[in-house]
Amino acid sequence: MASAVLPSGSQCAAAAAVAAAAAPPGLRLRLLLLLLSAAALIPTGDGQNLFTKDVTVIEGEVATISCQVNKSDDSVIQLLNPNRQTIYFRDFRPLKDSRFQLLNFSSSELKVSLTNVSISDEGRYFCQLYTDPPQESYTTITVLVPPRNLMIDIQKDTAVEGEEIEVNCTAMASKPATTIRWFKGNKELKGKSEVEEWSDMYTVTSQLMLKVHKEDDGVPVICQVEHPAVTGNLQTQRYLEVQYKPQVQIQMTYPLQGLTREGDAFELTCEATGKPQPVMVTWVRVDDEMPQHAVLSGPNLFINNLNKTDNGTYRCEASNTVGKAHSDYMLYVYDTTATTEPAVHDSRAGEEGAIGAVDHAVIGGVVAVVVFAMLCLLIILGRYFARHKGTYFTHEAKGADDAADADTAIINAEGGQNNSEEKKEYFI
Repeated sequence: MASAVLPSGSQCAAAAAVAAAAAPPGLRLRLLLLLLSAAALIPTGDGQNLFTKDVTVIEGEVATISCQVNKSDDSVIQLLNPNRQTIYFRDFRPLKDSRFQLLNFSSSELKVSLTNVSISDEGRYFCQLYTDPPQESYTTITVLVPPRNLMIDIQKDTAVEGEEIEVNCTAMASKPATTIRWFKGNKELKGKSEVEEWSDMYTVTSQLMLKVHKEDDGVPVICQVEHPAVTGNLQTQRYLEVQYKPQVQIQMTYPLQGLTREGDAFELTCEATGKPQPVMVTWVRVDDEMPQHAVLSGPNLFINNLNKTDNGTYRCEASNTVGKAHSDYMLYVYDTTATTEPAVHDSRAGEEGAIGAVDHAVIGGVVAVVVFAMLCLLIILGRYFARHKGTYFTHEAKGADDAADADTAIINAEGGQNNSEEKKEYFI
């Protein structure tokens, strides 16, 4: 009688797994349970090392699952999904999901790809090795979902300079939650974010409070998201529209040399910009009436045949729906003999008034007064010193005035007093 050779535990387990895979769906689960129970009763043998790695994949891309054996003895390897359904048993695929494809099968590795990964595929996948005893290891698939929509909303389509507006940016349905950053042009700003979770997905809304100025008109406000599933810069932007009051500037277009002399023609041009564009530009003369021979034509002021009575401050005023502003020009008419270039007149814009240019005639008058005062002081000092010098001379030469001639005068001046005393003693 031939002796029967009993199969090993691993061979029995492998045969049972094949039978379970080939069985009708109704009996498959029962056979698998019996398989696991029988495997638990198999005597232990040499241990095997079964290992795998976690997988992170972006939604819609391909995940690769690898069950690897360090020391193989041709034991059966199988891969199960998070619901414990067999995806691959050796190189056979019982699960009817064509997204799973076999990449490699050997005694030491079972490698499977999962295409078009979705958030529902996330979870633990089990690698099992039918050894004595059976070994099991699992890999975790993590699915990254980039934000589906990125929207930016500005509280006002058109803002006025100095006004504070609210800007919101929303990144919807991402996993994990996104990080939102704000930029105004190239400058980064700080916003306030709120995170809302719904069914393992996250919606992030960030709020930015922005005070606008006229320089911000036409500057983009950028909402940029940072997410591990996003490569590069994912952003959306809105351009600011800021209204501001006019900016006024006066230019002298004639005479070209800038010297305003009597008899010459004179012309100023007023340049006014704003948003909206100023609809009216007017000329006035500050603290006086406009000369009768002045001609006003829109932004231009023309005066023919200048004379001294035209001296004064001329103001250009402009306004729009936001506000009004003005700029002043100080006109000084020189004599026809003037040949030097006058100082440039200052033209400055303001709301209530403008600072006029310094009148050089006033400076000249002050200098003349100072010079005159110094001359007077010198004359007074000269007369004072001359008077004191004459008095000294008279006392020194007392007695010389009565002399008959020069010699007698000298004698009397030098020793007249002594002679008198001598005569007095003689008569005594």
